[in-house]
Amino acid sequence: MTRKNIISANWMDTMCRANGINIHYLRTGGADKPTLIALHGLTGSGACWSQLARELEEHFDIIMPDARGHGYSSAPQHGYTYQDHANDVIELIRTLDIKSPYLLGHSMGGMTAAMVASRLGFAVSGIILADPTFVSPEFQNRVYESDMVEQHRQMLKSTKEELFREAKARYRYRSSEVIEYIVQARLRTSENAFDVLIPPNPEFDELIRNIYVPTLLVLGSEGIVSAETARELHALNPDLQYKLIPDVGHGLPYDEPARLAAAIDTFLKPKVTSTNHIKKPGRFSLQTAGAY
Repeated sequence: MTRKNIISANWMDTMCRANGINIHYLRTGGADKPTLIALHGLTGSGACWSQLARELEEHFDIIMPDARGHGYSSAPQHGYTYQDHANDVIELIRTLDIKSPYLLGHSMGGMTAAMVASRLGFAVSGIILADPTFVSPEFQNRVYESDMVEQHRQMLKSTKEELFREAKARYRYRSSEVIEYIVQARLRTSENAFDVLIPPNPEFDELIRNIYVPTLLVLGSEGIVSAETARELHALNPDLQYKLIPDVGHGLPYDEPARLAAAIDTFLKPKVTSTNHIKKPGRFSLQTAGAY
């Protein structure tokens, strides 16, 4: 599969200048639709959202940027903190003159989305966090001290065909299309991008406490965010709902794009179709302790 096959014929494939670097993004388009900005995880790219985007593009104008150091965006030597990633998203919103977008983030992109929402307040309409990097300091230190960077260096020495075969054997239930996107993204991820793993992580509970728009936390039963953490975050912020998808791990957008899209659609549809745009803290809390 070549790059031209990744995007639908009617999608935009372009660059935006933000914070002194080039940010590449895909966009499904649709001026009359609400905008959903989808932020990928470490070693991913905007194209990795393609399967999910096709599930949602009928109702949303979806923008899928490549984070700095990923895909076709610039890869500076430094500047890979979550703060840097959040600054890029905020500048992308400003430069493209996007009004009241929804934010969707997976893994690293989930933490980034939470940071953006906590800073922009009611300038965003809502956020969806798919198994974000809401982990304990001990867990983060284990990840940081692991051999992830060395594994990445070894992968960069492999061919796309070799990586595809290995991934297909390991993730038998992922579509060949999704695996192709993931492999291409891996080969276009800078080693410097792994600096985002350097401790400490942002205090995610404080971020959630300072978000005042509808928030959906989607977690897999085998993911990194536990149901207990979800309940604790709902207690901190009643605007946060959570959805548990069984029998899936951290790779939610890759392994269960249809179920993730359904959860997003169910969560956003009442907000998108509502004629009452007044948002108040607590207004979107559920009577079922945040779960559905």
